[in-house]
Amino acid sequence: MSGRDTVGTVHAASIIRDSFIELPARERARTLLDAGTFRELLGPFDRLESPWLPLQGIVCQADDGAVIARGTIDGEPAVVAAIESAFQGGSIGEVSGSKIAAALELALRDCERGKPVRPVIVFETGGVRLQEANLGLAVIAEIQAAIVALRRHVPVVGVIAGMVGCFGGMSLAAALCSYLVATRQGRLGMNGPEVIEQEAGIDELDASDRRYVWQLIGGEQRAATGLVDMLADDDTNAIRSAVREAFARGVPAQHRSEAVDRYLARLAQIDPANVAPESMRAVFHAKEQA
Repeated sequence: MSGRDTVGTVHAASIIRDSFIELPARERARTLLDAGTFRELLGPFDRLESPWLPLQGIVCQADDGAVIARGTIDGEPAVVAAIESAFQGGSIGEVSGSKIAAALELALRDCERGKPVRPVIVFETGGVRLQEANLGLAVIAEIQAAIVALRRHVPVVGVIAGMVGCFGGMSLAAALCSYLVATRQGRLGMNGPEVIEQEAGIDELDASDRRYVWQLIGGEQRAATGLVDMLADDDTNAIRSAVREAFARGVPAQHRSEAVDRYLARLAQIDPANVAPESMRAVFHAKEQA
C-alpha cells in the first residue's frame, strides 16, 4: 500500500462514527453504561405486556417498548430508561410508563438511603399511547412526579437523539430533567408538526417543510434558546461524554421548571404573528430585566 493510500485509509477511519440514533433502545442503554455493567430489569423474557393492545387487534411487544437497565456510569450506580421508537412510535402506555416510573422511584429510594443513583431517560416518543389514553396520561404524571422528587438528590439527565423526537406529555417530563442532551436531528415540542397542521391548518405550519420544522424545534434551535443544555453529534462516544459531563455538573441551582417568572416574561415578548427561529432566539437570549 502506498503512503498516499495509507493516509487516505487512516483519514477515512478517523471520521467514521458509531451512530447513536441508529441503535435500538436496548443498545442505547447499553452504550451509555460502563462497559460490561448492563443489566436489564423486566426485559422481554419477563413478558410484561400491555393488556389493552390485543383487545384492539394490535400485536404486543414483550417489553412494551421500554428498556430499563441498571449498571454504572463512571463507576457510579446508574439506571437508564430508554424508549423504543420502533414500537408504536415510542408511545407511553400503562406498562411502559409504569416501568419508567418505577425505575425512577427505586432510584429515589436509594438516594434517600444515602446511595445515589444516576438516572438517565432516553426520550424517543410522541407522547401518550392513544389506545391507552387515560392510563398513559396517569403514568406520565407519575414519571414527572418521580423526576421532580429525584432531581433534589441527583441530576436527572434526558437524551433526545432520534428522528421521532420528544412530544406530548413526555416533552413536559423532558423539561423537568436537570439537563437535556440533544442531537441536531432530535426534536422537542409540546405538539408534533403533523398535529399542529391537522388542528390549526397548513397556514399555521406546513409539516412537510422539514427544514423549517427542524429550524423551529430541532436540537440546535432548542440548544440556542436554552431549552437544551448540551448539543452533541450523532455519535455514541459524543452522547456518552455529554451525559457524563451533565452528571459532573451536579444538581443545578435552579431547574428550568422553577424559573417560572423568567419564562413568563419572555413568552410575553413573543408576537404570535411573528414566530420564527430568529425571533425565538432573540427573545430567549434577551438579558434579564433589571
